[in-house]
Amino acid sequence: MKHYPMYINGKAVRTEQLLEVINPALGEPFAVVDTGLPEHVDAAVAAARAAFPAWSALPDAERKGLLHALAGTIERNMPELMELVTRENGKPMNGLNGIGSGMEIGGAVAWTHVTADFDLEPEVIQDNDVARIEVHRKALGVVASITPWNWPLLIAIWHVIPALRAGNTVVLKPSEYTPVATARFVELANEVLPAGVMNLVMGGPDVGAAIARHPDINKIVFTGSTRTGKRIMESAAASLKRLTLELGGNDAGIVLPDVDPKTVAPKLFGVGFHNNGQTCACLKRLYVHESIYDDVCAELARIASGVKVGDGMDPSTELGPLQNRAQLDIVTNLAADARERGGRFLSGGQRRAGKGYFFEPTIVAGLSNGARLVDEEQFGPILPVIKYKDIDEAVRLANDNPNGLGGSVWSNDLALAAEIGKRLECGNVWINDHGAVQPDAPFGGVKQSGIGVEFGKQGLEEFTTIQTVKIMKN
Repeated sequence: MKHYPMYINGKAVRTEQLLEVINPALGEPFAVVDTGLPEHVDAAVAAARAAFPAWSALPDAERKGLLHALAGTIERNMPELMELVTRENGKPMNGLNGIGSGMEIGGAVAWTHVTADFDLEPEVIQDNDVARIEVHRKALGVVASITPWNWPLLIAIWHVIPALRAGNTVVLKPSEYTPVATARFVELANEVLPAGVMNLVMGGPDVGAAIARHPDINKIVFTGSTRTGKRIMESAAASLKRLTLELGGNDAGIVLPDVDPKTVAPKLFGVGFHNNGQTCACLKRLYVHESIYDDVCAELARIASGVKVGDGMDPSTELGPLQNRAQLDIVTNLAADARERGGRFLSGGQRRAGKGYFFEPTIVAGLSNGARLVDEEQFGPILPVIKYKDIDEAVRLANDNPNGLGGSVWSNDLALAAEIGKRLECGNVWINDHGAVQPDAPFGGVKQSGIGVEFGKQGLEEFTTIQTVKIMKN
């Protein structure tokens, strides 16, 4: 098995603590990584802090150029990185509707290029005979990134590239389930960036806890569960760290009665099941008007029954396994609870026999709010479809959840759908789509789905502090 080290101050770091990384399609290890201790976090933070003055002082054009060069390095190594993501995460190389490892690495390249070109020019709010007042955006210092296992490399890019663009240095901790592609990325990054600008410490919760409480880290950006986000927030309070938290989602979609079930069902299935439902902003609860409910359910079940599930290394595979056994157990338990509550399983509903963490694509009818499968984020290939009578009821049910990441409305009447979408309590609303993000449009949640935004100029600003400069002229 190939061995991947940590990186601190531009150098590979080996340790005595080794972790085997499991291929979820086989349930067997395929690589091994070095993992760290809190003292490795200390060393990585010290390296990042030492590199910060020179990195933040680089001329803007030079820092942009290095990030564009990094994007080119990712692109040149795309086949290798795609394979690593597929082996550690399970997502197919191509995937349902083209959403797989190819999209993940291609997205990482595009996100890096676009973010590199963002500018944060000083804002002049007064310039007269009395005074000139400028508002400047300045880098924070050391930014720590803690990433999840569902989009291991792309989310790392979402975290670290705006941090670097703003002039910060980085300590990156990937999920212990999926550290390999990130480790290779950091190795490549250290061929482009100055030593200490990008550091990697791998490990489990003890490493994450050491990062969260470290006094010399200025900001933490975290994507993951609401429960873990709250713990990070508690630890960060001691030093008043800045935070960006993209947490759990239980996104609702509302289908109005004017759509054609056969036309809309493939789109609904795609946005609910890509990456096997393991995306924060996947469609996870679907509310369908009673007049078309049975037809939409039937079409979704038909599609689910025909999807090819298997090892993601097979280019024809559309859906792979769940990433880990614990997540497979969550989905299995939610399915069992749905059965006990009278849910009608129109497709799937079972773990697939044999190797790997596979669960059949599943459509469940006959449930409503109050069932665990509706109320909780399933993060897997199982979708509850809920019947509603009028739009006020649909909006009430959609908003009846502590999460508020994304939502969608599906209709031929775009103006009406947009007005309904604005009533949803979520940070992101899509009309006739769901979960489509892009690097120039801000993305973030409300309620217990997070704090702050990512992407676009607004997301870049979250990696800075404001300094107001007032120049008196009298």
